[in-house]
Amino acid sequence: MLGWDMGAALDMGRALGISPLAVAELLPVIETIMVRKTNEQINKEGGDG
Repeated sequence: MLGWDMGAALDMGRALGISPLAVAELLPVIETIMVRKTNEQINKEGGDG
């Protein structure tokens, strides 16, 4: 199981001057890519991903 710290993502967006509403809109897309890339890396390393 893998979890993402969405509070940290919102804080990072805030630090970059991005509105929390915009960050909330983008998070699902970003999370999808992060999960895909994480699974690719696990599979590349021979894990059961």
